[in-house]
Amino acid sequence: MTVSAWTRALAAGAALSALAAGPAAAQTSFIANSFYNEAHPLSQYGYVQWAEIVEELSGGDLLPEVYTGTVLLEPRASLQGVMDNVVQVAHHAAVYTPSELPVANAVQELGFNYDDPLVAIMAVTEFSIENAVQLQEWEDHGIVYLGAYATPAYIIFCREPIRNLEEIRGMRIRTAGSTVSQWVEEVGGIPVNVPSSEMYTGLERGTLDCASNAPSDLIARSLYEVAEHTTLLPTGMYWAGPHWGYNAEFWASLSPEQRHILMEATALSMARLAINYVAEGEEALAQAIELGGNVYEPEADLIASVEAYRERALEMAAATAEETYGVEDGEALIADFVSYMDKWADLIASVDRTDENALAALAMQEIYDELDPATYGVYE
Repeated sequence: MTVSAWTRALAAGAALSALAAGPAAAQTSFIANSFYNEAHPLSQYGYVQWAEIVEELSGGDLLPEVYTGTVLLEPRASLQGVMDNVVQVAHHAAVYTPSELPVANAVQELGFNYDDPLVAIMAVTEFSIENAVQLQEWEDHGIVYLGAYATPAYIIFCREPIRNLEEIRGMRIRTAGSTVSQWVEEVGGIPVNVPSSEMYTGLERGTLDCASNAPSDLIARSLYEVAEHTTLLPTGMYWAGPHWGYNAEFWASLSPEQRHILMEATALSMARLAINYVAEGEEALAQAIELGGNVYEPEADLIASVEAYRERALEMAAATAEETYGVEDGEALIADFVSYMDKWADLIASVDRTDENALAALAMQEIYDELDPATYGVYE
């Protein structure tokens, strides 16, 4: 892969710094894991292409060995895998481990209320590396949080048409997260919390009637084969847990220069991931139609139920953080998180949303340049 002019400039600067410092350090190889398959945007842009960027920016000093799918770790095991240093960095979806990561799950309760993944990926990252309560949670688990993921707004893929409240009643729907599950129950559906890796078999065997996930999964996970009917009903977006969560001991073993390179690679990869995740979703919907699938707009009563529940979700978020997740001051936590989302909505509005270099530069300016790579994530 040829990296952009922006990354080439960074690489040149890193090389000059290395020459000035003296002989090059020994190569550092490490294992990186994403439980999504290689074609999935979270793996393709967040790990496969990210690894190439890391290697080039470091001049071959940092060499991630990327594993995708569940060869090494099942989705629910990725947090423990990083903690145990089975892998040195991994994606982990915190919705699979609510007891271990209550703070991350508390702010995920607001996923039902947002629909811009580019704003979310930057805002969640900055919140997650600055908010003291969230930072303590990472430290307690020996995790160094470096960057977020954010999905596009989830929609529903079904075995039968689901276009209104009458048609959704009694349907078994794969969900992730308590807010969307509560909404499904309210409209008469049956939420089923299984990993996204089990959607295909659930739909194929009929243990699921529908699955809620990102539009790109129609093609990336071949869901069009088992779910002929897609409804463009926004059912929340997801960001809980690190996309790049490092084992703390491994992170501490790196030099400050190596940590800074990983920050640079993360900034560019987040921008690339957000841009392409949305684009692939739009392409997947078009391909599914070409392959004989059906795509529906939700009818008025169904979309109205989502909009009404969004208002209640925002009102309930602070209480849920305290009562369900045990956060001491839920109101402060939620207010702080919302402030980052508001900040990044304004920042993104002034940048070309399709320019990954400009977005990466903004992430460096607003987030990573505020960190000291000599001390960030280096726990006592």
